[in-house]
Amino acid sequence: MLFLQNERNLNITMARFELKLPKMGESVAEATITSWLKEVGDTIEMDDTVVEVATDKVDSEVPSEVDGKLVEILFEKDAVVQVGQTIAIIEIEGENSNISSDIEQQNDSIATAVTSITEVENAIKKVEEMISNPIDTSASERFYSPLVKSIAEKEALSTKELESIKGTGKEGRVTKSDILAYLENRKEGVNTSENSIQFDIEKPKKVVETPVSMSGEDEIIEMSRMGKLISKHMVDSIQTSAHVQSFIEVDVTNIVNWRNKVKKAFLEREGEKLTFTPMFMQAVAQTIKRHPMINISLSGDKIIKRGTINLGMAAALPDGNLIVPVIKKADELSLVGMTKKINDLASRSRANKLKPDEIQGGTYTVTNIGSFGSITGTPIINQPQVAILALGAIVKKPAVIETPHGDLIGIRHKMIVSHSYDHRVVNGALGGMFIKTFKDIIEAWDPNQDF
Repeated sequence: MLFLQNERNLNITMARFELKLPKMGESVAEATITSWLKEVGDTIEMDDTVVEVATDKVDSEVPSEVDGKLVEILFEKDAVVQVGQTIAIIEIEGENSNISSDIEQQNDSIATAVTSITEVENAIKKVEEMISNPIDTSASERFYSPLVKSIAEKEALSTKELESIKGTGKEGRVTKSDILAYLENRKEGVNTSENSIQFDIEKPKKVVETPVSMSGEDEIIEMSRMGKLISKHMVDSIQTSAHVQSFIEVDVTNIVNWRNKVKKAFLEREGEKLTFTPMFMQAVAQTIKRHPMINISLSGDKIIKRGTINLGMAAALPDGNLIVPVIKKADELSLVGMTKKINDLASRSRANKLKPDEIQGGTYTVTNIGSFGSITGTPIINQPQVAILALGAIVKKPAVIETPHGDLIGIRHKMIVSHSYDHRVVNGALGGMFIKTFKDIIEAWDPNQDF
C-alpha cells in the first residue's frame, strides 16, 4: 500500500494531464497521426488544436482540454494510435489542479481495490508471471502497439502466438479487436491464426502485384492517403461480400415535371436549391421501411437488424475522391428537412468540415453516378452494410404510354437504377423486390402536390 500511495503522490505533484485520442465515432478503433500543430515546450490554451489525425473515414483535429505546456509527444507523425491511448503529456500549473483528477481517480481506485494482503500477493504473482514470460517483439517485422503488447502479456500469450494473429489494421497491424477476437476464439477452441491448416473462407488471398514497365515519358504519382484507404476498403469489400446486381428502369417524368414547376418557389420559400437527390433519398427510406431486411449487417453468423434507417450519401470531393456522410433517421424527415440536410452535408463535405460522427452509423448507401453522365454502374457495397443503390443519369427516351384509348408513343424521362447486394444474406428475390418497390414509389409521385 505504501508503494501505491507514493506513486499517487508523485502523479499529483507532477500535475501532468494525459491527452488521449478521443472516440472518433462508431466502429472507429484507431487513427493515424498526420500532423502535430504544437511542439514540446509550447504553451497551450484550452481548445487549442494540438494534433491532426485521420481515420479511414475522415480527417479530424484533437483539441486540448486544459491550459498548460506541452512537455512530451508520445507518437510521431504517421503513427497509428488506438482510441483512448495517451498521445501527449501536458504540464498543468499548480500541484493540486483538479484537471489531473483522471489520474488521481485511477490511483484512488487502485488503492481502494487493493485492500488485503491476499490481493497484493496475487497482483505481485501475476506481475512475476508476466516478467518471466515477456513478449519479445524486437526481432519481429510487425509493429505492435503498446495496448496490444499489454493485452498479450496480460493473457500470457507467447511471442509465437502473437505473430500468428492475422492483423486487420494498417499494413496488417494487429489491432485491439484482432487480439481480443483471437482470445475469444481460443477459449472456444477455434484456430484463428494465419498458420492454421484449416480452410478459412474469409481469409483474403494474397495480392500478387504485376510488374509495370515504364518509359521515360511516364510520370509516377503517389497515391493520396485517402486514395490508399479507399483502395483498401474496396478490395476488402469485394473479398468480404458476395456481390450480386439487379437493374430496373424507372420512369421519373412526374418528378422531373414537378421539380421544374416548384423549384423557384421552393428556393424563395426555403432558401434551398431543390435537386432530385432529396426526392430519391426519401423514396429509398420509404422502400427500406417496406423491406427492413435490407437494412442489416452480418457479424459472423449473426444478422444484425438495424433499428434506424441511416442513409449514406456518396459525395464527390474536389480531389476526385469520395466521402459518405450519413443522414440519420432519414425516414423521419420531410422533403424540406431532407433537402436542407443533404445540401448542408454536401456543402461541408466539399469543404472538408464534416464531423467524425457525421460519417458513421450508415445502414444503407445511395450513390448518384448519374451526376457524371453514367447511365448505370455496379457499385461496391459500403461495409458493414449489405446493399448499395446507384442512380443513373436521367435521359429522355421514346416510350410506350398506356392510355384508356390505347397505347401511344411519347417522350419520357427515364433512369436506370442498379442495386448491388450481399448474396450471403440478401437473395435475388429481396434484392429485386427492393428496387421494384422503389420504382413504384417514384412513378406514383403526384405532380400536383405541394411541398
